[in-house]
Amino acid sequence: MEIWNSAIGTLKKKVPESTFDLWFKSMHFVEIKNNCVFVEVPNKFFKDWISENYMSIIMDAVNSVGKKKNRNFDVELVVMESDLLQTKEHAKIELKTPSKREDDYIWRHKLRPEYTISNFVKGPSNEFVKAACEKVIENPAREYNPLFIYGGVGLGKTHLLNAIGHGILDKNKGARVCYITSEEFVNELVKSIRYEKMEDFRKKYRSMDILLVDDIQFFAGKKQTQEEFFHTFNTLYENQKQIVLTSDKITKEIAGLEERLRSRFEWGLIADIDYPDTEHIVAILKEKAEKTHSLKLDDDLAFFLASIINSKPNIRELEGMLTRLIAEASLDGKDINIEFARNALKTFIRNKDNPESIENIQKEVCKYFKIKISDIRSKKRIKSFSEPRQIAMYLCRKISKDSYPEIGKKFGGKDHSTVIHAVKKIEKRISIDKEFKNIIFKIENQIKLRG
Repeated sequence: MEIWNSAIGTLKKKVPESTFDLWFKSMHFVEIKNNCVFVEVPNKFFKDWISENYMSIIMDAVNSVGKKKNRNFDVELVVMESDLLQTKEHAKIELKTPSKREDDYIWRHKLRPEYTISNFVKGPSNEFVKAACEKVIENPAREYNPLFIYGGVGLGKTHLLNAIGHGILDKNKGARVCYITSEEFVNELVKSIRYEKMEDFRKKYRSMDILLVDDIQFFAGKKQTQEEFFHTFNTLYENQKQIVLTSDKITKEIAGLEERLRSRFEWGLIADIDYPDTEHIVAILKEKAEKTHSLKLDDDLAFFLASIINSKPNIRELEGMLTRLIAEASLDGKDINIEFARNALKTFIRNKDNPESIENIQKEVCKYFKIKISDIRSKKRIKSFSEPRQIAMYLCRKISKDSYPEIGKKFGGKDHSTVIHAVKKIEKRISIDKEFKNIIFKIENQIKLRG
């Protein structure tokens, strides 16, 4: 710790204050092991960027301190969600046994400090689940037990789990709070079986006051894991301890999950998180820009950034986009405006048009004809919907190159023959109607400009 603190002091003098605040303030010392200094960074983008742009000065700063102790050090950056939690032994949640009593446990939780209930941005898509989490914080194991949260990737499930842990610890410092991913639980179980430590494993998890398990769907198909978790769940529940679980799907859709576990997961409250709308995305962008980067986004820029995100936005994608934008601006010494953002975020804009290109084309067609996406995906045959639908199908086939069945699937499950008919009809009309051809050209050009 002393070596890293000294190195940070050196770095602060070598780089501009804005650069130091953006990159180095987010780095946290973990430990020194085998002459390697392990330092935690917030995400993979940080790791890659720092490795490419600042690793040499970090190494120099660390080793300038090391020379005074006649030691040379390597530096390894670890990302908490991947490297640290999944591959580093020291970052596993640990249980230590003091000498006082054999069953007297000291618990060290591993909650993300930045994930609190106060900085979780509420909107129509998540206000119910946020309220449920606040109730759990106020009255653990009294209001909703278990609380089962489900929703798509990157919508804030992990944030809420950590927020519950922090909220309960704020009210009760002595609470035994465990946040763990299902993958970690499985890995620890396997290790306990291998080294005949099952009794310690059971004592550890069954002595918790609050058990927070992320991505519970990964228990599916793992018989012994489900058996062990079943008994852990029962013990905690009977002792009125709070259990909170997350999944990317609702319980009934988790194939390979035992019915006895499924029924227990449904004992309390099931709450879902949906994808945020544009206004909610703008609010999230503004919150994260101000709280994480001390940057105030104006409305026009925030709405432009929101427009880059596809129809199923991932909050981690938003964070990565913001980080990239601010990093580019700090290196170039430029102000952040829409034009700068358009150039700096070309990769994000291009990537948006890969897996989601059909949806993007639908969006542009609907924007031109001033109708809803649900209208062109519906079965309604009135001309104001059917014509834009056929145009969108034609453009999807021309631009995205997706197959007819795939296009049909994303138009409300239409048959491939319907798509073929639409494409042929539009092609024929383009060949004889110059005004119609210009409309198609306008929409197509707009789609390409956004890519």
